[in-house]
Formats: sequence, structure tokens, C-alpha cells
Amino acid sequence: MHFAARTNRRLLRMAAAVGTVTLISLAVTLAADASAAGRRASHARSSGASPTISKQVWGTADGQSVSLYTLRSGNGMTVKISNYGGVIQSIWVPGRNGSVANVALGFKSLEDYVNDFEHQPWPAAGGSGDTYFGAAIGRYANRIADHSFTLNGVTYNLVGNNGPNNINTLHGGPLAWNTKVWTVLGTTTSPSGVALRLQYVDPDGYNGFPGEVTVMLTYTLTRTNALRVEWHATTTKPTVINVTQHTYFNLAGEASGPVYDQLLKINGDQFTPTDANLIPTGQFVNVAGTPFDFRQLHPIGKYILDASLPWGDQLTTAHGYDHNWVLNGPLGHLNLAAVAEDPGSGREVTTYTTEPGLQVYTGNFLVGDLVGSSGHIYRQTSAFTLETQHYPDSPHHIGQAGWPSVVLNPGQRFSSTTVYQFSVAR
Repeated sequence: MHFAARTNRRLLRMAAAVGTVTLISLAVTLAADASAAGRRASHARSSGASPTISKQVWGTADGQSVSLYTLRSGNGMTVKISNYGGVIQSIWVPGRNGSVANVALGFKSLEDYVNDFEHQPWPAAGGSGDTYFGAAIGRYANRIADHSFTLNGVTYNLVGNNGPNNINTLHGGPLAWNTKVWTVLGTTTSPSGVALRLQYVDPDGYNGFPGEVTVMLTYTLTRTNALRVEWHATTTKPTVINVTQHTYFNLAGEASGPVYDQLLKINGDQFTPTDANLIPTGQFVNVAGTPFDFRQLHPIGKYILDASLPWGDQLTTAHGYDHNWVLNGPLGHLNLAAVAEDPGSGREVTTYTTEPGLQVYTGNFLVGDLVGSSGHIYRQTSAFTLETQHYPDSPHHIGQAGWPSVVLNPGQRFSSTTVYQFSVAR
């Protein structure tokens, strides 16, 4: 195994012994163990405070009240989350010498999110029309080609919002889950962490997707500075589903400039190349010898402008990285996905997920005057995403070898878990 083999073997042995129900808590424990035992050091400078969660009124959207929740780990980390779009508005984490910074791109006000996420019309030839900063993404994260798919012999026509003449459906289509006011089911506080539970009911036929889907999203901030994202969903009709959390990370601080020098390591031996419209070609390509080989920790910008390597033209087409990696590890288990680090501050995030893929996007379409939460303007390459999900355009590969299913049927329960473990590198 190329990546954290001992940690993964230990996770699998323990999962086999106790069952998958406890995988989430095991992963958090193992993340802390790995940080302490390996090259990383977990936050030892505990303030001794207990985890807390508080609420403030943030405004209204679509005639509904919107709140902003502040989750504190008691160990130096603070996360602010809204029930508008399930947005993670900011993530404050310590670095070396206790320096704390917000490592997530976002906007200052609810009005800024609404203006960015919901503005019309959608571009006829270009991007999707918004940033998706920190948003909960569904019903189908990433792209579906030709804004349509066929399931059980029935073709469903979706609403396009991406690519030339809006040929693709991106992130569920226009005005999708990222623009909805989610119902707050409640909060939980314990010595080990705090949690916020949200729910949204996606109507049958919305943006062309079949079935009424009820989704519950739980954000948990633990005492060990892990941010856990858990999804559960059911449907009334056969449908497709793919979810992700769309936080943009800059571990040096959200307004600190390009992320070229920040380090990244991905637990994936293959990636899925894309065509000119950023739709997977259907190939699975080994990363060795290509700009997509992140099996060893190295700067994100090392090859980002190098089109001379095999498959380097992919970076020219996408204006940087906007690609899916095929993650190593058994499907449905909480596997190690990636490690990212800022050498200057020492801030580090280790990602674990039950998802089979990881979409890394380097903010290639962050254009215009995007004034962030600190009042600074975000530019291209100001951040990167670690979007854990199923593969893009999977509805066009249903039943094909190598493509994990995205089909959800009535009576089934969709589940997905991702853990972002923050620490300080030694």
C-alpha cells in the first residue's frame, strides 16, 4: 500500500471486529493516533474548555429565518455553519505557536451568499454561475453530461447549468440544495463534541430528478478538532444521488493568496480524465508519471502549469485541477483520502471518507470581485477543495465495471461520512 498502510490495516482489523456502526468514532480516534504517532502532532495545547454550540439570527431567505451556528471544540477550533444551504461559513484552526486563522473561503453575510448562489441568468457558455462556497451539495454533486440520464429504461431530462449552452447539469442544477433553507432538527452537546442536525426534502421532479428525497445532514465538531460530515437519505422513487461538502480550503488563511506552495497527498493510484466540457471520458488512468501523481506529499502548484507531462493537457483544459481521483480502500469503509498541509503555519487537514472518489478543484473559475469574509478579494488558485463523492457523470455509467452505483431505490437508505481531522504538522 502506498499511503498510511499501517493506519488503514489497523482500521480494517478494528472494523471487522466491531462492525461498521462504530467506524466513525474509530476513524476519529485513529486520526488522532496517526497525528501523534507519525509525522504530525495533534493539538496538545488544550484550553481545557468544553465543546459548545451557540446560535444567532443571520437573516431571512425565501421568507424563512436563517441562523448561523458557532461550534467550538474547546481545543482551539471554531466552525460556523448556517442552515442556509448547509453552508460552512468559516473554519478557525490553530497553527504553530497557537496562531489561529480562518482556513475556509466564504462570505461575510447571508445576503452575499444569496446573491452569489441564486443570481440569474445562468451563463450560456461557461461556469455554473456561483462559487458554492462551503455548501451542502446535492441531489447530484459534480457534472452529469447532456443534462439527462436513463434509469430503468426511462430517460430523465434535467435542467442544465454548466458548460457551453448549459449542456451539463452541475451540482444538482440551478437553485439546488445549496440555495435552500434547511430545517434544523436539533443540536447536541457532549464532552466529546457538539453536533448540528439539518434536514431537507427535495421534491419529486425538481430540476428533473425523480423521487422525493429526504436528506439529513449532521455536522459534528469533536474535542480532537475533527469536523465530521454525515449524510443519510431516502427516496420515494428510484433515483440517483451523489453528495459532497464544497468547502474551499486555504490552510495559510482564507485571504492569504495562491495555494501553489501548500502540500497535498492523495490516497489514489488512478484518476478519471475529462473531455473539453470536464466530463469523464470513461477511462481510469494510472497517476504515475502524470501531473496527477500526489501519492507523495508535494506542492499543489508543482505541475499545475506543466502541460509537457503525459495528460498535462488536462490542466490546460480545466485551467488547473478540477478532477476526480479514484481512492484506494474498500468501498463503504472509512478510508484515508488525503493529507493537505501549509508549510508556513503548520496547519494540516487529513481527510477520511466512505466515498470512492475525491474531486480536487483549485478554484479555477474564481473570477470577478469575490469579496470574502475578511473583506479581501478572492482570485483563481486562492484555495482548493477536497470534495469526497462518487465519480462525476456516474448516471451515464450505471452497471459498468469500476463505477460504484449512485442509484437509490425506495426502501434503501443512502449513507455517506467524511471526516476532516485538523492538526499541526511538526
